[in-house]
Amino acid sequence: MKISIPAETEAGEPRVAATPDTVKRMVALGAEVVVEKGAGARAGIPDSEFSAVGAKIANGAATKDADVVLKVRRPAKAELANYKPGALVIGILDPYGNDAALADLAAANVAAFSMELLPRITRAQVMDVLSSQANLAGYRAVIDASAEFGRAFPMMMTAAGTVPAAKVFVMGAGVAGLQAIATARRLGAVVTATDVRPAAKEQVESLGAKFIAVEDEEFKQAETAGGYAKEMSKEYQAKQAALVASHIAKQDVVITTALIPGRPAPKLISKAMVESMKPGSVIVDLAVERGGNVEGAKPGEVVTVNGVKIAGYLNVPGRLAATSSSLYAKNLFAFLELLIDKEKKLNVPWDDEIVKATLLTRDGVVVHPNFQRKA
Repeated sequence: MKISIPAETEAGEPRVAATPDTVKRMVALGAEVVVEKGAGARAGIPDSEFSAVGAKIANGAATKDADVVLKVRRPAKAELANYKPGALVIGILDPYGNDAALADLAAANVAAFSMELLPRITRAQVMDVLSSQANLAGYRAVIDASAEFGRAFPMMMTAAGTVPAAKVFVMGAGVAGLQAIATARRLGAVVTATDVRPAAKEQVESLGAKFIAVEDEEFKQAETAGGYAKEMSKEYQAKQAALVASHIAKQDVVITTALIPGRPAPKLISKAMVESMKPGSVIVDLAVERGGNVEGAKPGEVVTVNGVKIAGYLNVPGRLAATSSSLYAKNLFAFLELLIDKEKKLNVPWDDEIVKATLLTRDGVVVHPNFQRKA
């Protein structure tokens, strides 16, 4: 069994799909592990650390003859030319709205597994790349906000006077939002948060933040069986927007995290809401890669509107490349273990619910029912 860890080719992607720790575990399973030269450099992992635990370092494409290719991002068409037919490709493959890229994966005759499609079941939690990366994104969003905010976060009692605590409002209390709440609280801010899922209220309050929402009957039914937020009616959105608009005007920092898988990010903050905030305030939009929650946010930029900064950093987990790579690599290894039998042979259990939920392409065709082209 040959496992390949290629360097990421997408611009602005510093993460790597394995660490010395996971490589050591793969070698213990009897695998030959090949790491492309410099693959871990931007995550602070030199080639010497990979070779020290048994990996071979390859100049150029590390994927030739590999049975398994571990990636962070979906491989480009040019990369696929170096993959052998039947290879297992595992990574964050971003299948939504990328039919041409899925066709390329199918044409390369690889079995492609998209880790963000994992089912929300207990035994898949250790493989949950969305949670591991969103958790770090929520943390980094607060750190970025504090860097852009020209004032201290905690209340300070000094001989020269009292510094008031910053007011931080987190929109969306999923994994990223909850970590943002916890981080802002640790930094001493006064934190409020909102979410359309009723279960989020208790989670928000357990972290010491105040919950802000229109709590009507629709709100009580606003969560899918899978734990995701439902898209709300126009009427509810209008009521919630009015409440949020009045609240935002009083905030120093707003962090938006709202994202529904496979759909454009919902617009939560209008230009008028931005303009209602005090000069010097900061908004961090964690959904900017999917169109953004904030009107006026620009991917990869920090823009200023009426003195309010709107930060639209791309690949926020990648801004903590060493930590995010460590967690992501452990997610991938847990998934890989599922594909290896007791004799330490690669033996994919094709009928396993985790395998079926994540498998995009196999034997030259797109097999996932959600991404097959409609006739």
